[in-house]
Amino acid sequence: MQRRTTLIGALASTALVALVATGCAAAPDDAPTDSTGGSDFLACAASDVTGFHDGDFNELSLDGVTEAADEVGAQVKTAESSGEDQYVSSIGSLVDEGCQFIVTVGFALASATRDSAKANPDVNYALIDSVVTNDDFSTLVMDNVKPVLFDTAQAAVLAGYLSAGATTTGTVATYGGMPFPSVTIFMDGFADGIDYYNEKHGTSVKLLGWDKGSQNGSFVGSFDDQLAAKTITEGFLDQGADIVMPVAGTLYGASLEAIKGRGVPAAIVGVNSDVFERSPADGAYFLTSVMKNLTTATHEVTLAAAKGQFDNTPYIGTLENGGVGIAPTHDWEAKLPKELLAEVDQLQADIISGAFTVDSPSSPKL
Repeated sequence: MQRRTTLIGALASTALVALVATGCAAAPDDAPTDSTGGSDFLACAASDVTGFHDGDFNELSLDGVTEAADEVGAQVKTAESSGEDQYVSSIGSLVDEGCQFIVTVGFALASATRDSAKANPDVNYALIDSVVTNDDFSTLVMDNVKPVLFDTAQAAVLAGYLSAGATTTGTVATYGGMPFPSVTIFMDGFADGIDYYNEKHGTSVKLLGWDKGSQNGSFVGSFDDQLAAKTITEGFLDQGADIVMPVAGTLYGASLEAIKGRGVPAAIVGVNSDVFERSPADGAYFLTSVMKNLTTATHEVTLAAAKGQFDNTPYIGTLENGGVGIAPTHDWEAKLPKELLAEVDQLQADIISGAFTVDSPSSPKL
């Protein structure tokens, strides 16, 4: 499926430029408590359609909320949506439960988060992977909404460079779930990493599934259509790709199925968390992962809110602060040239120092 993302990417980028972005403010030592000695803070989270048992984006976000709540002795309440038409009611149910702080997980919940925040100014919200905007996509800075953002392009550059050095066919590929900026930012970084490898080594590794210049590429159209994801992957394999990065949550499993079904020597680059840890038995198929440290981020913002230090300043995860990163190569490490791994390490250092600039239309601008 081909979709253009130029407009939404540009608008989201413009919105992000308008925000003043820093880390969370320091929290005071003590959380508010009730007469029994436990916290009277109620932390809550609303999922997108894949739910809190997806082993991925939603679950990782909830883990951070839960960890923070446990630290202060607070309760956690959740609401899951099985369809996009339920986002408003899911968030509303948490407000009705008396939640003081609600983490809404994913770009798709941005409008529902905005509307709930407008209607409930005494409730604080943390929106994962997006800012809130007006209907015309112009930035809307709200006192009670904290965007939680990740410059995953920084980590994806490393994965692209590594993939370009690891491919034996000279062709790698990527596809997304839906054309959200939080998806295409991975694809932009991946493309830049491949281009930089080609520039450094005089090679011509080809990328299928994404054109950064036109912001046009291959998308499933959802984050739960296993058949479509498998079909897209099979198409890439038919064109000679031996490394595929699915930016589509748990749909990497469909890509794994496609690779196993073809019996070809190919590998996957995971996203969000280290996919090797979810299935070590399939380690031969996992080159690395572009990690978005969601648990760390949601833990930080939830703990600050619980300690009375909520603010609307965006949290932005980077390589420097550990908000994003690249996973170990695990079973692949022995297969890869040491020189390549050293080059990836140096590239990471150069990104952190500013010697190498990562530029995606969807990157949060610091």
